Amino acid sequence: MPAGEHEQLTQAGILLEGFLSLGIPEGFRAELIDGEIAVKPLPDGDHEECVNVVLKQVLRKSRTDMDFSGNKGLELPRGEGSPRNHAVPDGTFAPTARRLFRGADPWMPCEGVALVVEVTSTKPQADREAKRRCYARGGIPLYLLIDRDESSVTLFSDPEDPDYRQHLTIPYGKPLPLPEPFAFDLETGDFG
Repeated sequence: MPAGEHEQLTQAGILLEGFLSLGIPEGFRAELIDGEIAVKPLPDGDHEECVNVVLKQVLRKSRTDMDFSGNKGLELPRGEGSPRNHAVPDGTFAPTARRLFRGADPWMPCEGVALVVEVTSTKPQADREAKRRCYARGGIPLYLLIDRDESSVTLFSDPEDPDYRQHLTIPYGKPLPLPEPFAFDLETGDFG
């Protein structure tokens, strides 16, 4: 292994070790995305309402029974020169039959996750770009981004490292078709 590559892995390992040992103050959460540690305050009520809108529709309309976890830590493949990513999506859906959340560690692998949801808040660019690429590298089939600054909803699909190959963006108020295993139109009028 070339000396530069060994040094890079050592730096990535040190960063990961430091991240995993952080003492996060109450009322905050931390993520490690593409080699950067982000400590963010817990979301506001309007943010959580957007997640609730999605959750209620998935539970009521989805063709496949889904389990949901809010703020579940996902361990994702690393980007070039960085340690493994540790993201905390606002919502994570997995088919009930998979039982992914039962007995899972605080940072669980992303295999078997059907959809992750992010609602923009303090760092919208991270949700739009860095986290999107992390989820694509992890092979998560669907990424739903509710962009409160843009009053739009985007569904990213067809992941292929390092990004999603397809996306559909609609303004609030228009239905957004969710493919299998969900197979229904997500109503977006209550996000605004």
